[in-house]
Amino acid sequence: MAGHIQDRWYKVEPGPGGKPIKLRTDRYGSGLRYRARYIGPDGTEKSKSFPDKQKRRAETWLINIEADMARGQYLDPQAARTTFREYAERWLAALTIDLSSRAAVEGRLRLHALPYLGARPIGSFQPEHIRDWSRQLEEAVPSASYRRLIFDAVSSVLNAAVDDRLLTSNPCRVRSVKAPRPVPTRVQPWSASRVFAVRAGLPKRYQAMADVGGGCGLRQGEIFGLAVDNIGELGWLYVRQQVKKVRGSLVFAPPKRGKLRDVPLDPEVSAALTEHMKRFPPVEVTLPWQTPTGPKVTHRLVFTSGVGTALWSNAFNDQTWKPALASAGIISVPEKGQRYAPAREHGMHALRHFYASVLLDAGENVKALSLYLGHSDPGFTLRVYTHLMPSSETRTRKAISAMYKAAGRAHDGPETAQAA
Repeated sequence: MAGHIQDRWYKVEPGPGGKPIKLRTDRYGSGLRYRARYIGPDGTEKSKSFPDKQKRRAETWLINIEADMARGQYLDPQAARTTFREYAERWLAALTIDLSSRAAVEGRLRLHALPYLGARPIGSFQPEHIRDWSRQLEEAVPSASYRRLIFDAVSSVLNAAVDDRLLTSNPCRVRSVKAPRPVPTRVQPWSASRVFAVRAGLPKRYQAMADVGGGCGLRQGEIFGLAVDNIGELGWLYVRQQVKKVRGSLVFAPPKRGKLRDVPLDPEVSAALTEHMKRFPPVEVTLPWQTPTGPKVTHRLVFTSGVGTALWSNAFNDQTWKPALASAGIISVPEKGQRYAPAREHGMHALRHFYASVLLDAGENVKALSLYLGHSDPGFTLRVYTHLMPSSETRTRKAISAMYKAAGRAHDGPETAQAA
């Protein structure tokens, strides 16, 4: 048996003639009598106390500890008493993702997990606790997509706790716990007329953004970060940086997931950019690189505010983009004193979806489209846009008809069909 059982109510001392005798200690009758002690895998002593008349239970506990260590399933009881809040903070501090992504995960945990789960010891989590929390989350957060992001953040913390031997299994992954399931949606791309209607509703200094988004598939931050030296002379646009917000400050950063890419630059889009830069000359903007404390980087940006600064997405969306949507009849004009209603499905990302739909309709292959969009996996591109590809059933019908015609068995009319 690993370790030993200490009886804190009695001590053994040599008696008359050297025979050992049991004597009461100063602790006799008070507190827990038995203390099970053992040396953990980290080389430090661990212990757990048990009341009077439970020596057998203490021995069984030590036997189980020894078995767990032999099987590699040992959990440190003391470490498992760490609360979810304490462990989540350590987990967040060790994340290696970019700062903006870390801030997003931190916000989900702080707002929607820690108030419910923060005080619970990490080693005590059971599936019922996750089910109860998930039900409360459903009442507090209407969006199933956002609930899934919150659920995944909690599951990631508990996965790490399993890896660190603080928890035997992740209760988010058991069969009785159902992760939030977002309602499946299909991308519904804008028509060309809608794109140009929104373009016309934008202020003159931002109209060429619609050309870059709809004609090159850039994300909003990549459009904000587009610099003069990213526009090639041989029909290419080089996506090398974006403008993004990190901890309340604007920074230059690589494109999403670091996917630097080259995108074909159509002559029409090139002409729109040339005209734009003649009317609104590019401005040198200096921002930190990747983090608010990063090294300063300067780019001659194609799109800036009226005072020559980099654009903030929230302000741009509320003050510039949504009024253009309203002018095109896509969303309603708010009452006086009210803000525009949320219009997530009609954000600038709609230009990117439009770009994908145009390329697929023209027969561009998914691998090339994935490269131009900066996706990490063509499979993701296929899953998002497969319904926009020329229908397979149409190609099938044409192929079979061509086979019949080649074999001289085509049905050209009712009489031919009866003869056949």
